[in-house]
Amino acid sequence: MSKFQLYPAIDLRDGKCVRLFQGDYNQETIYGDSPVEMAKKFADAGAEWLHMVDLDGAKDGHRVNEGVVIDAARLGLKVQVGGGIRTRGDIAHYLDNGVSRVIIGSLAIREPEIVVGFIEEFGAERIVIGIDAKDGMAATEGWTETSVQPATEVAKYFVSKGARHFIYTDIATDGTLAGPNIKANQQLVKEGTAEVIVSGGIGSLEDVKNVKAAAGSSAIAGVIIGKALYEERFTLEEALSC
Repeated sequence: MSKFQLYPAIDLRDGKCVRLFQGDYNQETIYGDSPVEMAKKFADAGAEWLHMVDLDGAKDGHRVNEGVVIDAARLGLKVQVGGGIRTRGDIAHYLDNGVSRVIIGSLAIREPEIVVGFIEEFGAERIVIGIDAKDGMAATEGWTETSVQPATEVAKYFVSKGARHFIYTDIATDGTLAGPNIKANQQLVKEGTAEVIVSGGIGSLEDVKNVKAAAGSSAIAGVIIGKALYEERFTLEEALSC
């Protein structure tokens, strides 16, 4: 098991830092005009990793805010990015420009064989399978569509094909500050060496502590924190030290 990691999140829309409520593009809060300045703030606070999502890319199906992502990676942070990554060229573009990992979401649901090829070509350490779920079913296209595939079955398939990193987002909790769905994350990957990063619902230091405690006996390897930091529920320094 890797070292437990905290991933401060920067969601990008129209070049700005935003957060959505339960993935709803009509319920957006803008938290800053300069994502790169926000990334630097997180780096100065002690972050090792940064989680970035190109919301425009996720919705439109192609890279939109790539320049901001690459600029953030040049700060020295390890960056994992998702949203609008559909082709081998998308992956190579990010990895060639300093991004550490790319997150494949919708494509992993629609065309899993292609994503298996990406894992084989670029390596399991560079490819993260992002599973966003509504009521346990995998969602796609920036959460605007729900598939008929259970999230656990998607994960099981990719583990069998060599995937080692997953992000599980419970859409019902995302942006709510109401606490993460730890149980769903624990159920996602139950065997092997795959690891899961918890995403959605973190609202307090207690939530962070609960996820970290659960990591001791499961495949949970990290947690993504977004809105709670922007709403100043706690600082990143406090989260890193708890």
